[in-house]
Amino acid sequence: MAGMDLYAPIEPTESGHLDVGDGHSVYWETVGSPDGTPLVWLHGGPGAPASAGTRRYFDPAQYRVVIVDQRGCGRSRPLASDHQADLTTNTTDHLIRDLEQLRIHLGIDQWIVAGVSWGVTLGLVYAERYPERVLGLVLAAVTSGRLRETRWITRDMGRVFPREWDRFVDLIPEADRAGDLSAAYARLLASPDESLRTEAALRWCEWEDNHVSLAPDHTPQLIHENPTWQQVFARLVTHYFAHGCFLADNEVLANLHRITHLPATLIHGRHDVSGPLDTAWQLHKAWPTSHLVVVNDAGHFTGTMLEELLKALNAIKGRAT
Repeated sequence: MAGMDLYAPIEPTESGHLDVGDGHSVYWETVGSPDGTPLVWLHGGPGAPASAGTRRYFDPAQYRVVIVDQRGCGRSRPLASDHQADLTTNTTDHLIRDLEQLRIHLGIDQWIVAGVSWGVTLGLVYAERYPERVLGLVLAAVTSGRLRETRWITRDMGRVFPREWDRFVDLIPEADRAGDLSAAYARLLASPDESLRTEAALRWCEWEDNHVSLAPDHTPQLIHENPTWQQVFARLVTHYFAHGCFLADNEVLANLHRITHLPATLIHGRHDVSGPLDTAWQLHKAWPTSHLVVVNDAGHFTGTMLEELLKALNAIKGRAT
């Protein structure tokens, strides 16, 4: 690999669907060396699964990378896009149990945990519950699942993007606009009216595209995804946000002492208005073994953040093993 370019395209060495119970089948794949250091990649969203390009983040000579599509999205089944899909068995606890079940299924004793955005919160909670299974962490676009982070995304950022926020809330019944906007959107996305569900998913994706970066060269992405992808993503995000990410508020920071002995790199964009830098800073201050990288040209996993992620993924192996 020259510089910090992505590694060459690669196909999985193994792949499959794991029956994790509750009627869910979770897709997984491994890439790289079967004898490499195990690493699990946790995608964002919830509901924004990894793509084939994600495989190119990792040195295939050094790592055995496990990529998993979390419940309800990607190649896992059933998809959350069905408005009748039962989401009661799609919670943070369920995702944590799925990861442990997959680790055991693949015969892995310990692994490095890496992820982006929502995958950061999921990775932190997993590590705090199973610290003996984690060698180290690489976390980009840092989140922690706090209610203040959700309120910031759904309501407070209307001060930064007032025109776009008005369009975001315009679809919500007027009586619901003073309440939990995530829950209001979750109800729209569960409507039997297909056209309403499609429009709600598009509006949610438009809002997310607006607020992920203040950088002048930011390019929207979610509005270009197909309607099924948008509905999966919007349903799962609103489901998790409406339930406080199924965590006690401030749970990640309260339990951080369980993993402060582990090496970690936290990567965050200076222009990330979706998730202001204070969350990453608070974690870093409470985590003596962590290294914080602030990327001055990046928003929420934009700009040169990917380059910093590749550097961190290359470096963590030496710190964690």
